[in-house]
Amino acid sequence: MAWRSVAVGLLCLTVPSGVAYAADEAPDTPAKPDVPNIYLDLRTIYATIPAGTLGLGFGNTSLSAAFEALAARRGTTLPNGLPAAKSIAVDLPLTVDVSDRVSLYGGVSGSTTDLGGGWSAFDITSWNIGVQADLYKQNGGRIPTITLQSTLTQSVPNDQGMTNSFNNILEFDYALDEDETRGWLAGVQYTYTTIASPFTSIRPNTILYAGGYYQWPSNWKFTGRLGMQSFGGAQLAGRTLAESFTQPILRLDLDRMDDNDNRLFGITAQISWMPKPAYQVTLRTPLYAVRN
Repeated sequence: MAWRSVAVGLLCLTVPSGVAYAADEAPDTPAKPDVPNIYLDLRTIYATIPAGTLGLGFGNTSLSAAFEALAARRGTTLPNGLPAAKSIAVDLPLTVDVSDRVSLYGGVSGSTTDLGGGWSAFDITSWNIGVQADLYKQNGGRIPTITLQSTLTQSVPNDQGMTNSFNNILEFDYALDEDETRGWLAGVQYTYTTIASPFTSIRPNTILYAGGYYQWPSNWKFTGRLGMQSFGGAQLAGRTLAESFTQPILRLDLDRMDDNDNRLFGITAQISWMPKPAYQVTLRTPLYAVRN
């Protein structure tokens, strides 16, 4: 019995200490990052907008704030209403992914506009702050992921005709596989705008939409959304600046992701009928300070 005890003891000494605990550890579990993602979510937007309307559509709070403020300031000098316009805007929100469920962001936006007489000087036209949070995660269950995004945008400068836009998006994402590389989307976007002018009013804008997405093994991801947009119109001293409408809207996104689903590059094309079509192209080129 003594020899048997000695043999067992020598065998234990030859086994690496990590093996004894292998069953208690999950070797494939990734380590949690020490710091959150921090990046400048640079977005460059080109838009063409038909006469008699504003820069409306999916998530266009900075662009619409610029046009709404412009409409309020120049409404009295535009007897025939708002002309057709072209715009180039740059959004610079600093974004912090606090966790895999919550992101905070805030920054400024600048734009230049052509109303038919040449491009204006590029200038800061709004600032914004916001939060995006997953209220519920599907995690392979039957209830879809529920995401809420809220953004406050204020036009610049802070004077007569200044606008505040409150934009809220509630989206439902039902993944069809465990890796969440394909699935269905449905949601609603509601934008409410106040304006610092007793003579001008801008009614809410609502979008109801549905769509889907697919991500290839190469980490290219395509997303499509099709919906109906309803705008209540805008008035200045009893005169119509922008007509109300209910019309279709289409948005297509192509994104290049990394293995951890961080966006590396994205391009978005949007067509919204108001009732004449407005076109918008957005390039997203995030600049990462920290990327996990």
